[in-house]
Amino acid sequence: MDMTLLWTLLRFLLLPMALLSFSLAEDALANSGHALSAASFLQDILHKYGENETLSLLQLQSLLEKLELGKGGDSPKNVSQCLSSTALFHAHNLSSESVVDAEGLQSFCPTILQQLETGACRGNAVSQNETAEEGRPSPAEVWGFGLLAVTLISLSSLMGVFFAPCVEKPLFRRLLIYFIALSIGTLLSNALLQLIPEAFGFNPLEDSYVSTSAVLFGGFYLFFFTEKVLKMILKQKHEHGHSHFTTETSKRDAEEGVTEKLQNGDLDHIIPPPLGSESDLRPHHVDDKVVVGPLAVQDLQGQQSSCYWLKGIRYSDIGTLAWMITLSDGLHNFIDGLAIGASFTVSVFQGISTSIAILCEEFPHELGDFVILLNAGMNIPQALFFNFLSACCCYLGLAFGILAGSHFSSNWIFGLAGGMFLYIALADMFPEMNEVSKEDEEGGRPLTAFLIQNAGLLTGFSIMLLLTTFSGQIKLG
Repeated sequence: MDMTLLWTLLRFLLLPMALLSFSLAEDALANSGHALSAASFLQDILHKYGENETLSLLQLQSLLEKLELGKGGDSPKNVSQCLSSTALFHAHNLSSESVVDAEGLQSFCPTILQQLETGACRGNAVSQNETAEEGRPSPAEVWGFGLLAVTLISLSSLMGVFFAPCVEKPLFRRLLIYFIALSIGTLLSNALLQLIPEAFGFNPLEDSYVSTSAVLFGGFYLFFFTEKVLKMILKQKHEHGHSHFTTETSKRDAEEGVTEKLQNGDLDHIIPPPLGSESDLRPHHVDDKVVVGPLAVQDLQGQQSSCYWLKGIRYSDIGTLAWMITLSDGLHNFIDGLAIGASFTVSVFQGISTSIAILCEEFPHELGDFVILLNAGMNIPQALFFNFLSACCCYLGLAFGILAGSHFSSNWIFGLAGGMFLYIALADMFPEMNEVSKEDEEGGRPLTAFLIQNAGLLTGFSIMLLLTTFSGQIKLG
């Protein structure tokens, strides 16, 4: 009796459990069969990333980002490269208003599979490298164009021999004014339009900063123009009201004589005797020794012949001055080569524009150094040798720039070069332009010097602006 009751109770308990287990197993089989269907995969994606079994382009782009796809360029050369999401949508004729349903997603899946299979978009580093490689020149082009540019710049150091007979002519001084102004325009514009934006990672074709950089140069030019015009007007009024020509001339000659001695290290005669007159400080009373400051070529005009360059300088003075100029120019040219090398690793356009700016700066700079070395007592072959020796440091800088730009981020080099260009243009070349122009300005021809300065500045700015504006169309590689 007890066994019968126990069996009855167990039967009532086990039957519901068996029915429940059978139901769960049936549901599991049904779900298992559903997971293995082809449509269930699409439904899962649509349910997870979309709404109402459809995907907008923004939702589809989120799916691509999840898969680390769609990070490449918009204009690829072949499908093996990493494509941007915009390029992928365009290949499937999808616009911003398009909606992708199950059928559309199914047709889009081979594209996703192909991009995953190539591995071109795998990781941010790979994506950035693939995109950058599209516009970068090959190593042969980098070294070829770089060596050609540095060779042309170095040869400019030898141009002084052709201008040596013309040093005493007014045409030489005015030509020098133009080239100094040209170097200011190219260096300043290259820094504002290309090097500094490149250091911050801007692209002139995408970031639309060129107009803003042009306004920066416009602010500099506006104040330059205003200052020069006001000085010419005020000077004319002053000359009509008073005449201090003799006093001002003697004072200027005295200041120039002291400056020349300071630049040459000759401190013995800087302090005049207690009873000496102001004329004792003039350069033509200093023991037959004439020294020219950097690019102050106008001090030679009408005073000394080229034969005087070989007289009156001690050997120790020649050696000190020559090595001082050679070493300082060597460091300067090394940084120039560094900027050229890094620029060519980015693009041919960047390398050409940087090389043009440096060439425009180097020509008057090396010409002035050539005159200084001649005035220090060297003969022409010696001056050419020291000038060319310092110019060859540009090759060393080129090699370092190419290696650094190829293996590391070139942004730091562009930042260094941009700051250097700003300093050279505004703190070095600009005062030099005013110094060389002083003879014309004080000789009653300020308008001539002003027009030459404007021509050089605007020419340099125009060259850099055109190169930047049409950078995308420069294809030499």
